[in-house]
Amino acid sequence: MTPGRPVPPPLALHIPRADDVSPDAAPEEAADPRQGRLAAARGAVSSTGGLVPLTVARRAPKADDVEIDIEFCGLCHSDVHATRGEWGTQNYPLVPGHEIVGRVSRVGSDVDDFAPGDLVGVGCMVDSCRECDSCLDGLEQYCERGMTGTYGARDARNGDAVTQGGYASSVVVDRRYVLRVPENLDTAAVAPLLCAGITTFSPLRHFGVEEGDVVGVVGLGGLGHMAVKLAKAMGAEVKVFTTSESKVSAALELGADGVILSSDADAMAAANRSIDLIIDTVAAPHDLNPFFRTLRRDGALFQLGLPSEAMPPVNPGALIRRRIAYAGSLIGGIAETQEMLDFCAEHGVVSDVEIVGADQLNDAYDRMVAGDVKYRFVLDTTTLQEPSERADA
Repeated sequence: MTPGRPVPPPLALHIPRADDVSPDAAPEEAADPRQGRLAAARGAVSSTGGLVPLTVARRAPKADDVEIDIEFCGLCHSDVHATRGEWGTQNYPLVPGHEIVGRVSRVGSDVDDFAPGDLVGVGCMVDSCRECDSCLDGLEQYCERGMTGTYGARDARNGDAVTQGGYASSVVVDRRYVLRVPENLDTAAVAPLLCAGITTFSPLRHFGVEEGDVVGVVGLGGLGHMAVKLAKAMGAEVKVFTTSESKVSAALELGADGVILSSDADAMAAANRSIDLIIDTVAAPHDLNPFFRTLRRDGALFQLGLPSEAMPPVNPGALIRRRIAYAGSLIGGIAETQEMLDFCAEHGVVSDVEIVGADQLNDAYDRMVAGDVKYRFVLDTTTLQEPSERADA
């Protein structure tokens, strides 16, 4: 196990997959995954039709399941890519949403760590193999057999049903992938922590950021603004890199100690060897070599943004001369995500959000693409229509 990682919960027990279930198994364990409550939802039925009202069939809670009445669900830019088919062929209908916060409504017979009324969350995954080295180390996001995403994934333990996400009134999730949400935080503003929060927290924690370190943040969107808040809460001095002078005041309002205009060669030269760690959140192709020059010896740049096109080549000499590391990072494991939520509760850290209703989702998607959000949209699920008598998904 990597030193400094939180101890994972006891999920390393073999759990039979759907095709392993004995014909003599109890009905609760072999329940039809399409039985249970009908949930109102918004989702896509094609790559071009936008988000429309849908009804989702949620399974009845099995022994280890937690049923959640969803209150808020964050909107992630990856939701846009997925529903619009920009990341390859999708299974439609598709209900997106992997930043889920709500209250427990029912629990399975073997669940003793959650109870009805508990405030809980669900992030980007709802299962993993639970047996590989990554899962056993509490790093389920790197599951060597592939984690099960909260939406658009085949759920091997539940009849290979396609998972449907949090733009819905309810969801059922195995207790091992449910998180306890601190009651002292704003419920709507917590939702983006389950993706944007943990995505930036994980590399900061992995690098061991502490008081006295200098952290650079490239980009000031949904991920970048969380990186600023979390690094400051860890005691670091934070510098924001931006190409836009209009972002200077916004960065300082978030708590940044300084702003470096990356389009200004003199400003970049003045930042030479001044940064310990850079969190790069930009999802468009950009040249990393100028940023490497701002790092001190043994510094690191963590790439979080995933450009759709090729990046300019990295100069190996920039890495070799200062023993610099260039790394990537993907969300976080369950134990680490819980650590992040508890850390945010202790330090009063949440996302800056704009709450939208169901009828505003398509407009919100267009605004996300245009960069017109400060900094995350969150769906209020009370604005969803009533479910119909028949499921669409």
